[in-house]
Amino acid sequence: MAAGWDVDLVCAGYKDAPRHDVIDGINIHRHGHWTVANFILPPVVRRLLKTRSYDLLLEDINKIPFYTPLYRGDVPLVAIVPHLFGTTVYRETNPLTATYVYGAESLIPRIYRDVDFEVISPSTRDDLIARGMDGERIRTVYCGLDHEKFTLADPPPRSETPLVVSWSRLRRYKSLDVAIRAFDVIQKEMPAARMLVMGRGPDESRLRNLTVKLGLRDKVEFRGFMPWDELVATLHRCHVFLNPSPKEGWGLTVVEANQCGLPVVASDRPGLKDSVRDGVTGALVPYGDHEAFAVEAMKMLRDPALFQQRSDAAREWAGTFSWPRCVAESLALFEEVVSRGGRKATS
Repeated sequence: MAAGWDVDLVCAGYKDAPRHDVIDGINIHRHGHWTVANFILPPVVRRLLKTRSYDLLLEDINKIPFYTPLYRGDVPLVAIVPHLFGTTVYRETNPLTATYVYGAESLIPRIYRDVDFEVISPSTRDDLIARGMDGERIRTVYCGLDHEKFTLADPPPRSETPLVVSWSRLRRYKSLDVAIRAFDVIQKEMPAARMLVMGRGPDESRLRNLTVKLGLRDKVEFRGFMPWDELVATLHRCHVFLNPSPKEGWGLTVVEANQCGLPVVASDRPGLKDSVRDGVTGALVPYGDHEAFAVEAMKMLRDPALFQQRSDAAREWAGTFSWPRCVAESLALFEEVVSRGGRKATS
């Protein structure tokens, strides 16, 4: 790779993907399916560790850990954690599956107690510390942003009528029903308002049924998956982005919307309270309080000066995040961990 590292990436496979591949100098090993990745991938990593000499092992703990400390030998390890589910998983799936995921996460403090962590927000760092991890071994490295993808030389004008948007995977735990109920309040006060729901997922039918129940079928449009150019142009036409999730690792869609000059009303919960600057780039409200979402959104929909002030602040905030900075900070951590052999730094 450009930074001088020789990289093997072990990940789940998908339809028509080759078992082995090389992309941008990265050797990719695809095995199994994402639903059973935590069973299929560890043996692959074990084989690689036996056949090659590695300076560093990285594990992406995305809800279910791979427990690499149990078989990494003396190879230094950095665990990268976007965020953990915790009890939020019970909002998404059946009690049996939720308990399995929750239980898998609960072993992290015991198995990873001597491991260095990279997290993407202060909220995730606080979560790990609350679980008993050593804060001195947790480094926060903010995600970057593909600014050029969200910046248009000639952006379309904002909608002439109030246009609210929610952009997310449509999964039950994302709580998009709160955004729809908030829009119901907005629409009663501002009849010309319309709402877009962008994204796809297994919760779509439930959300569509809710719009019918609330009499909003002709006022809420489900756009599903959208080509990138169309998605960005649509964000530039909207006025307010509602993100009612109970928990995020960071809230990348928040700053992506910000880059389009779109203020955000979001839950005052982990991740979102890091990516939304309350009263500056938008507003934070209690999780699940659809009326509070509606009140804060209508403040900006009714006051062009306030909207413009927060729109400008949102773009400025988004401009502070870059992938080169993220890469540089990550590489600095990796080199530090390698240099001390994974041992805890001493003061």
